[in-house]
Amino acid sequence: MPLRLVDKGASKDLPLLVTGAEVTMYSLRQATDADYEFLYALHVAAMQTYITATWGWNETWQREYFEKKWNPIKQRIIQVAGEDAGVLVTGWRPEGFFLELIELLPQYQGCGVGTAVIHDLQAMAAKQGYDIYLHVLKSNQPARRLYERLDFRMIEEREERFVMIWEPTHKKNV
Repeated sequence: MPLRLVDKGASKDLPLLVTGAEVTMYSLRQATDADYEFLYALHVAAMQTYITATWGWNETWQREYFEKKWNPIKQRIIQVAGEDAGVLVTGWRPEGFFLELIELLPQYQGCGVGTAVIHDLQAMAAKQGYDIYLHVLKSNQPARRLYERLDFRMIEEREERFVMIWEPTHKKNV
């Protein structure tokens, strides 16, 4: 019997990621106002190095910007073994389906969680026949390498970031 995980905020089942002998389980739950401090701490832990390298880090500005953009309705908390591990935000923009944000706490980076989440997004996008777009800071080379390994390619270079796209295989061959 195949193992499946349930996105607690939706009715879709999400597959488990099997890597070697280990199974990386994750689930998604809807963020709430109670997640505000966790999500800000996550943002600092996951992004401070890259933001500092790009613009410099200003704590006051970061707090104000985070508060201005705060919208728990758009955010899903990524959980691993029942523990909050990260955040996922997706949405639609004029160019198509957009991976707006994926951040993981450092202890969950590099162990297959991000790969599993993105693979599931790719599977859903492929089923519906749409591309996935994202932006990645030029200074965030680990994220860029992950996206390239998952078949995203750069389509535009901007001052501080790259715009990348993933296209379903059947569209690439047309």
